Amino acid sequence: MRAALASALASGHGVLAAGGSAVDAVVAAVCVLEDCEWLNAGRGSVLDATGRVEMDAAVMDGASRRAGAVAGLRSVLNPVLAARAVMERSPHVLLAGDGAEQFARDQGLARAAPEHFVTELRCRQLAAWRERSAADASPAGPSRVGGGTVGAVARDARGHLAAATSTGGLTGKLPGRVSDSALIGAGSFADDATCALSATGTGDAFIRAGFAHAVDALLRHTGQGLEAACQRALASVRALGGSGGCIALDATGRVALPFDTEWMARGLIGPDGRPRVALRRSEPL
Repeated sequence: MRAALASALASGHGVLAAGGSAVDAVVAAVCVLEDCEWLNAGRGSVLDATGRVEMDAAVMDGASRRAGAVAGLRSVLNPVLAARAVMERSPHVLLAGDGAEQFARDQGLARAAPEHFVTELRCRQLAAWRERSAADASPAGPSRVGGGTVGAVARDARGHLAAATSTGGLTGKLPGRVSDSALIGAGSFADDATCALSATGTGDAFIRAGFAHAVDALLRHTGQGLEAACQRALASVRALGGSGGCIALDATGRVALPFDTEWMARGLIGPDGRPRVALRRSEPL
């Protein structure tokens, strides 16, 4: 995970150093993370209750507030590329299921058989979830165990912000469940006037809290700083029984990386080109 984070940071930084856009940078970074089977996105996505992978992703451009998202993909190697294609090559924001798959095929995106995405680690985790479910008096709910949603936020040389998020969701989720990652204003958001944000955690609670929208509104209307706004929105998630965190970047380049769990894989890179990575709460960046 550390190696994947460092590689993703270097990839995004390389785009920015060459004059690329914030959108280019976050998509490049998330593609690296989707290719790492230890993370819960792309290859390495967790399995639903039937043992299949369904992947979600979103991209948002802070300069224009254009956004694209996909949900329920089963064969696209890099779902974040499908999300970007929805943003740039369709009149829509979110495509799901068979329609999203067909759109990705029409756009010529690289695909693989569904079996490519099913790893040994995720099979073991699904088996453990099924054992817990069978042992409980009532069926077990989906589990967050086994990886983390991936995301990236960036600010380019022109001051534009962007965010991208990608996930396999929750181990044991019901087929067809859509994550907060695919929902603009919940787990993904970017606006040059306020912030770029990508969230991870108990996705259904993040949706109910309108997490990303809450952070944007606090910055826009109350004058609170980025860290305070993220912490206040995260408290709303906790009040709904959820937990998690986010990576966020504001219009001035300030960074916030709040989370309320024991670990959240995270990293940042600035103009010096030096990637900094941490996994556990005890590790400072």
